[in-house]
This record gives sequence, structure tokens and C-alpha cells, in this order.
Amino acid sequence: MSERPRLAVGISGASGVIYGVRALQALRELGVETHMAASKAAEMTLGYETDLTPAQLKAMADFAYRPGDVGAPLSSGSFRTLGMLIAPCSVRTMSEIATGVTSSLITRAADVTLKERRRLVLMVRETPFHLGHLRTMAALAEMGAVILPPLPAFYVRPKTLDDIIDQSVGRALDCFGLDWTRTRRWGEDVEGGRRPGAKQ
Repeated sequence: MSERPRLAVGISGASGVIYGVRALQALRELGVETHMAASKAAEMTLGYETDLTPAQLKAMADFAYRPGDVGAPLSSGSFRTLGMLIAPCSVRTMSEIATGVTSSLITRAADVTLKERRRLVLMVRETPFHLGHLRTMAALAEMGAVILPPLPAFYVRPKTLDDIIDQSVGRALDCFGLDWTRTRRWGEDVEGGRRPGAKQ
């Protein structure tokens, strides 16, 4: 691996593209080399939900690949990474990964991540879930994926939408052993959290 740790980042077309944006920003702060693939639908969602352009999104990553570029480094297990984060992860993307029938660089890279026994974290964005969704998530968990819907942590007393987004992204990065300074932790820096060793 290069001197800097690498992480693959996939951004699907589900609502919540800001999670992928913030993840790229956080990884840059942490000095992690990012290799990103965003779907065409993700670029559409970017326009609906933010003021960013696709070019600006690509500029946030160290390397950005076309969604159909299955010859990109991410499609090979010999290209070493810490793993892959898909933020947000649509149900379609999740379902493709679960079946192993991949049609894009995002799902191919995710399949490679699983077969190489690396960490795959899916910030699944859908609600409510029907039984098929739940069974697909169970199958992925059995394969080794981490299912991490971006749910708000109210114990950190968020004051802004950014606080909620940052906490979810920080918890996703924890899965790769990456400690982002904006992640607030119970028992450490959250007011009211009991610190280790404190008397009850």
C-alpha cells in the first residue's frame, strides 16, 4: 500500500448524498487517500440536495472514477485498501452486492472488498424496510458487511443538521479504525456521559 492509507468510497443515488460528501471531507482531514466512484443517479441527487456540481464532488476525492469503469484499480483485489464505505447506499446497490451480480464499479468494488475479507460499510438509506430488504441485509451481514444506516445519535445533543451528519459519518469511519475529531463519544467528551473509572 502507499504511505497513506487508502479507502474506497462509493456514492449511490439514494437520498443522503451529503454523507458521502462529508466522508470525503473527513478522510481528507485524516490524511486518507480516497478512491471514489459515484453513480449517475448520485450526480442527480447531488443537484437535488446540495449546491455542489459533479466536478466539485470529484475534486474532493484523490481519485475519482466513472461508474462504468470496471477496469479501475478498485475492481481488483490486488489493489490494497482499508476497505470500502458506501455513503449513502441505495437498496439497489445493496441488493446487487448481496447477489454478487455487479453492474457498476461501485458494486464490483464492494464485491472485491468482501472477497478480500476487507471491511465493507453500507450506510443504507431507506425506510421503512420490507422483509426482502431485511433478508438482504442479513445476507450481507453474514458475508461480513457492516450495515450502518445513518441514524441520529441524540445523546450528543446535536444543535445543527451538520452535527447529526458528522456523528453518523464519524461512526462509519470508526469501523475502519479512523478517529475523526468531530465524532463525539459517550463517556469521553459528551456532557453527562460517565467517564471510565468514575464513581457511580
